[in-house]
Amino acid sequence: MDHLTNDLGQPIGLPVDRAFPRPRPTHEPLTGRFCTLTATREDHAQALLAAFAEDTSGAGWTYLPNAPWHGIDDAQAFCRMAQGSADPMFYTITDDHGVISGFCSLLRIAPEVGSIEVGFIHFAPRLQKTPAATEALFLLIDHAMTDLGYRRFEWKCDALNAPSRAAAERLGFTYEGTFRQATLYKGRNRDTAWFSILDGEWDTLKARFQRWLSPGNFLETGHQKRRLKDC
Repeated sequence: MDHLTNDLGQPIGLPVDRAFPRPRPTHEPLTGRFCTLTATREDHAQALLAAFAEDTSGAGWTYLPNAPWHGIDDAQAFCRMAQGSADPMFYTITDDHGVISGFCSLLRIAPEVGSIEVGFIHFAPRLQKTPAATEALFLLIDHAMTDLGYRRFEWKCDALNAPSRAAAERLGFTYEGTFRQATLYKGRNRDTAWFSILDGEWDTLKARFQRWLSPGNFLETGHQKRRLKDC
């Protein structure tokens, strides 16, 4: 049953048995087997600049609202902004070898209704399609849903960004629709595709992530035995 009926015969939503507002993220480090997420700081600029320099085509910047960095001044300016920002709340991703390889953020943080979004995801080529990349997003989702008790975790992207849409679906997000002409950036239109995970879905998805991330699912070479969707 997805609704009740009031005394007037009208359908109404189910009651929510939870205290609000939910806690805000504390920006404490989030640590897994393959990576650690820490609050982005200005002194991360040089390492992030070097990581993104591996993307010689600049394709990783296409769907971000930010312009590509052209030097250390750009990197430092971004990291200063990120360091002082409470929403978005930026995290720098360090892999299990201690190498900084990207950033991501929690944003549109709404404790009063228990909704939160992941965004500003920028992974260096070395991080893309690795266990660390998947784990970084798992750590963010689990922090919001398990530690903080949020009801809704959102993923939004340019509807033309096929890799982002595929990533959302691989991670277990449900596609909810596309907002046409939702915004504009870099002088061009953006239709925005919306995805979400709800609290009632997280326990099942979390167990799948944990099976996939377990040591027994990886060969000595680091390659997966089973794909995430097969776990």
